[in-house]
Amino acid sequence: MSSFRFVDLFAGIGGFHAALGAVNGGTLAMASEIDAPAAAIYAQNWNDSPEGDIIPLTENRMAVPAHEVLSAGFPCQPFSKSGFQRGINEARGTLFFNILRILQERKPSVVMLENVRNLAGPRHRETWGTIVRLMQDAGYKVSTAPTVFSPHLLPPHLGGRPQIRDRVFIMATYVGDAERARALSPQAPLVPRGPVEGWNPDDWDIFKTPIGPDQRPLVQPDHEVSRLEDYRLTEADSFVIDVWADFVDRLRKKGVSKLPGFPIWADDFVHLDALEIGEDVPTWKADFLRKNAAFYTEHRDVIDGWLRTHSNLQDLPASRRKLEWQAQSTEALHDTVMHLRPSGLRAKRPTYLPALVAITQTSILGARGRRLSPREAARLQGLPDWFGFEGQRDALTYKQLGNGVNVGAANFMLRTHVEQDADLIAETAPDTVKAVLSAPRNPDEALAEPERVRQAA
Repeated sequence: MSSFRFVDLFAGIGGFHAALGAVNGGTLAMASEIDAPAAAIYAQNWNDSPEGDIIPLTENRMAVPAHEVLSAGFPCQPFSKSGFQRGINEARGTLFFNILRILQERKPSVVMLENVRNLAGPRHRETWGTIVRLMQDAGYKVSTAPTVFSPHLLPPHLGGRPQIRDRVFIMATYVGDAERARALSPQAPLVPRGPVEGWNPDDWDIFKTPIGPDQRPLVQPDHEVSRLEDYRLTEADSFVIDVWADFVDRLRKKGVSKLPGFPIWADDFVHLDALEIGEDVPTWKADFLRKNAAFYTEHRDVIDGWLRTHSNLQDLPASRRKLEWQAQSTEALHDTVMHLRPSGLRAKRPTYLPALVAITQTSILGARGRRLSPREAARLQGLPDWFGFEGQRDALTYKQLGNGVNVGAANFMLRTHVEQDADLIAETAPDTVKAVLSAPRNPDEALAEPERVRQAA
């Protein structure tokens, strides 16, 4: 008999399933995912096909079975400001309402919700307050302060990954009634947004730091990358990078050890003496123009030679004539991780990467002359190497990974919450407490055994 059952709502490809399935005795009771390609990948890897749209599953009848743990990476939908303090009617028309109905009827002992960081921002203050209040009304102890966390703050031995991916986690415990729930609800987040166990996030190295059960680094050797040529840079992208690499090299040879942190915009190179700023120019832009002109004036001898060599950048589109150097003391551009953005070329140190996103802005590994492979992107989200995307276009794979929850961060949140609320959770689900606290602290260990976490309903 399983120790606890979990439901996986807005399941995507199963990041929460990986985190919960990694716990001894965790068994999937039901998954729900409306996106057909994501549901197909979920079924392919977890041996269980998700149900479809959550709305008919909860409004026409309560099709969600009994369970002890509910997880959901739910979409953030605004609540009506005019409806503030109107109780349950505020949530109607939002997908959170469907989660709330499950909480009211099934009363799972532990709830784990995840959302984008903006949910905790000032523009969503009323939405946040409504979510907390309605969960408390349903009998759940839940912090009134959002918990914001990123996997790059976790050390590798706890399932951390070198990715800045700030997400809001809402962790809740069923305690019986609204009065008790409000009395027990803390005002502090579950964990602060900071490094765990003394880990220094700057110690990440995507080419060297070992992760996962086999202790391989995030980045694969090129000979291990399937269809390697698909991830090589195009001639046009390589040209842009080579032009800016020459810019950095020339400044380094001159003895410039620190490049500016503000964007370097070649279209605005002008001597300070000739700089003209109109009265209608915003303050932020005027400040940028002055800094850019001062940088050009100081290094005009190098920059003018660079411009002449590259035909005054006439062969570069306007969107590629800007360099955002965020790589600090990294010596050369080809040693950085880059992103070709609509606003220009951004370069970072090869420590931790920006968040994977659903749109295609895949990181470029300068040292390899290629983009991050789908397998490397999956590793970045904490998914094991046996997790497959067979029969699917890479664009969909990147999108699904960009929309997913990070496995290590989710597992860390679950364990920390159960540790803090062990006595309260044990009132309704003692086996869940035992299972979570007896599981390996690093989900990578359990995920190394695929049959152990591929649960059947």
